[in-house]
Formats: sequence, structure tokens, C-alpha cells
Amino acid sequence: MTKLSVNINKIATLRNSRGGNNPNVLQMAHDCESFGADGITVHPRPDERHIRRDDVIELRSLVRVEFNIEGNPSNEFMNLVKSVRPEQVTMVPDAHDQITSNAGWNTKEHFDFLSNRVDALHASGIRSSIFVGTDLEMIEYAAKTGTDRVELYTEPYASAYAKNPDVAVAPFVEAAQLARRLGLGVNAGHDLNLDNLQYFCQHIPWLKEVSIGHALICDALYLGMKETIRRYKACLN
Repeated sequence: MTKLSVNINKIATLRNSRGGNNPNVLQMAHDCESFGADGITVHPRPDERHIRRDDVIELRSLVRVEFNIEGNPSNEFMNLVKSVRPEQVTMVPDAHDQITSNAGWNTKEHFDFLSNRVDALHASGIRSSIFVGTDLEMIEYAAKTGTDRVELYTEPYASAYAKNPDVAVAPFVEAAQLARRLGLGVNAGHDLNLDNLQYFCQHIPWLKEVSIGHALICDALYLGMKETIRRYKACLN
């Protein structure tokens, strides 16, 4: 069964826009768990424009499901995750001022850097995942780093889905098949939603986990968080 990890960054964005602690990020993480989420994802950035360092530390003591921390593995980020020790760290090649993730790693060009980070995560008992596109060479080099998983960047799939689902999903199936042959677990995330998620998972039934934030939070404004999580999990099952 593919697990649903709820990215709660947008909850923190809303909180930060007004100051104070409403909505409460910790309470929302707890509620997502109680509504059936299999994991909680956060993506702290250096400017703390949404999830803050303190949030990450406090969430570690609260989250009982899988805790996944995404981010560019700078020295500061690595110090944070090694102190918090989530179940998984997903390494993403974001610039410090980037609005959202928009590409996977060039794992060939950054092979030594990523290998070093994978080793450091493993030394702390943390599962590693590398954010990649569907370029098969990039997946091959990701496997050589010793990482446990890759996360497929699915925005291209989401953008092309409405026009031709078969064409949209094909490169992701090929990439996931290669990753599986290389012994990697496969995660996925970015712009997956209630319209396109089920089709994606049906074509990659060995998918370990999807991490979904923006679309899920938007749906929750209309449906409520409990019903939204139920519908996303129904797509996965």
C-alpha cells in the first residue's frame, strides 16, 4: 500500500502571514495523524517563511507516524536533521529563495556531495531519499550514492495528465521500473491531486509513498481535512 505523507508547510505559511499561532501547526500535524495520514512532511527553508526550525524540533516529539523532512542538504540543514532524527530525509536541490521545488538533482554532477550526505544520514540512522526527475542516468547515479530511495518530481506528469494520461505517466513508469531494478524504494511528489493521483499509483503499484501539500490543503478548505485525507487515501488504495 502506498503511504500518504501530508506536507503541512502551507499551514505554517498561513500562520506566519498573521503572526501568533493560528492555525496551530502542531495541532494540525496531530489532527492529520488522527485522520489517517501515514506521515507528516515539512520542508524548512533558511528564511523560515513557512516551517521554522523550532517547528521541526517540536514536531519530532509529537509526530508518531513517519516524519519526513525535505530540503537542500546544506550544513545547517544537516545539523538540524541529525539532531531531530526523522525517519526520512528527502534531499531537494532548492535555492534559498526558491518559491517551490521545480527540478530534481543532477546526481551525476553532484555525486560526491550527495554520497557524502547519504553517508551522514545513514550514520545517524536516517533513511535517505533523493529528489529526481525521470532521466534514467540521474536515477542510476542516485543509486550509486547508496541512497535508500528516490522521490520522483511529478509536476511534468501533473501538467500533461489532462491532455494524455498515458503519455504523461509513461516516463515515470520507466523511471520507477529502473529504480526498482536498482534496489531503490520509489516515492513521488509535486502537484499530485485528487484528479491525477489514482491513475499515477495504478501504473506504479510498488510506489512507497506520496508527499502532498499544496493541493491537499486547498482541497481541505472546501472538504475539511478529515474528508480530504480520506479521499486521498482512497486514491492510493
